[in-house]
Amino acid sequence: MLGNYTSATQFYLVGFPGSEKLRRILFATFCFFYLVSLVGNTVIIAIVCADKRLQSPMYFFLVHLSILEILLTTVIVPVMLWGLLLPGMQAVSLAGCVAQLFLQLALGTTEFSLLAVMAVDRYVAVCNPLRYNVIMNSQTCNSVVIASWVFGFLYQIWPVYATFHLTYCKSNVVDNFFCDRGQLLKLSCDDTVFIEFILFLMAVFVLFGSLIPTIVSYTYIVSTILKISSASGRKKAFSTCASHFTCVVIGYGCCLFLYVKPKQTQAADYNRVVSVMISILTPFLNPFIFTLRNDKVIEALRDGVKCCYQLFKS
Repeated sequence: MLGNYTSATQFYLVGFPGSEKLRRILFATFCFFYLVSLVGNTVIIAIVCADKRLQSPMYFFLVHLSILEILLTTVIVPVMLWGLLLPGMQAVSLAGCVAQLFLQLALGTTEFSLLAVMAVDRYVAVCNPLRYNVIMNSQTCNSVVIASWVFGFLYQIWPVYATFHLTYCKSNVVDNFFCDRGQLLKLSCDDTVFIEFILFLMAVFVLFGSLIPTIVSYTYIVSTILKISSASGRKKAFSTCASHFTCVVIGYGCCLFLYVKPKQTQAADYNRVVSVMISILTPFLNPFIFTLRNDKVIEALRDGVKCCYQLFKS
């Protein structure tokens, strides 16, 4: 669509190919997932902030994780839903594409940093419970959360700059439902081998840099839990980590398939499926993972529902 132009000022998102009926079904499904994700994560934030029983580092980190999930889905899903309603391809300005890609990568990097912090928090809680409140004090919690946010946003400045500093002369049609970096690199007429290698190394650093402390933490956690003599004690210790561990498996599993590969220009259908899992399914599942497997959150949620019922009744 660019003809003889050497740079793009606008991109067109292919979205989800298929019949109009299929697109309407996808719209209804993804809209449902998105709304449930927003409501579920907002409820988690509200009950943690309102209930004094949940004023601990574990739930402080959970609030920030929920905020990240809300922001991450909002960066991608509304644009995708609007594209499903359009009869053709969806036009996105260059500035909009830059903003979407940067926010998606920055929020994702921040989330992985936070997941690593949460793993270390669970390690201290299980393996060193007597010093937990001393080690994970409010100053430490605030510092590591701020560091995670700052690192996530600063780390992705160069990759996004390098991506859009390329010359786009082949086409301006992005074969995905958002500004996917792999598909953008396909559109460049420059040699992208070097930049793809650097992006691969940066993705490896983020994912494995946060995964290693998570694996080490859970190695010590499992070792400590197995040494507990009573079955009820082992079950209680494991329940404090099960939700976070499930979230880690889903999140890292999807992103390892999407980003940690030497060739960033993966097949469009492959990227589309994995991107749906990251941007829609994972944020949709996380509220259920952290509530259904956590007795304290369920109890706080039950009390909150009772309180709201009494207010409306009176």
